[in-house]
Amino acid sequence: MSGQLERRAGKANLGGNRRSSGSVDHRPPPRHSRVALAGGPFSWRCSVMVRINDQIEIADWELTESFMRASGPGGQNVNKVATAVELRFEAERSPNIPDAAKPRLKRLAGRRWTTEGAIVLQCDETRSQARNRDIVRQRLKELILKALERPKRRIPTRPSLGAKNRRIKAKKVRSDVKSKRGKVDPDG
Repeated sequence: MSGQLERRAGKANLGGNRRSSGSVDHRPPPRHSRVALAGGPFSWRCSVMVRINDQIEIADWELTESFMRASGPGGQNVNKVATAVELRFEAERSPNIPDAAKPRLKRLAGRRWTTEGAIVLQCDETRSQARNRDIVRQRLKELILKALERPKRRIPTRPSLGAKNRRIKAKKVRSDVKSKRGKVDPDG
C-alpha cells in the first residue's frame, strides 16, 4: 500500500500539480488571477499585457475579462462551459493611450463605450474560450490602432472651368431631350 502511494506521489511530482483529491493536474498554471467583480462568478483580471504597437502596451490592471455561457451551436457543451468572453478596457483612465486619441477612440467605440469611460467588447463566435479571447483582444487592438491614426485634414477644392463647362453642356442636352417630350400635335 505504501509503495503505491509512493509511486503515485512520484508520478505527481514529474510534471503536474497535485489536487486535493490525489489526482494529478497536468495543466499549466493560469496566466490570470480570479477576482470577485460585478461581472459574475466568471470574472478574471488578466495578468498578460496586450501589446498594441512598439510604443503602447496595455497594462493588466486596465483589462478585465468575464466569461459567460454562449448562445448558438455547441450541443450540450454550450450549457456547461462558459466560452463567451466579455473584455472590459478602462480606456479613459489608461495612461498608455495618448490624450489626442481618446476622443477618436470614444467615437469609434460608439455604444461599446460606457459612461465610466470603459470599452466593453464581446465575442461568442467560436466554441473555444481561448479562441474567443484571442478574437476579442484582436478587436481591441484594431480599434486602438484605428484611433491612433490621425485623420487627414480636408483641403477644400473648387471645380475646374472644364468641369463647369461639361456640367452646363450636360444640362443643356438633358433639357433638349425633355423639351422634345410631350403630346404630339396631330395638326402640326
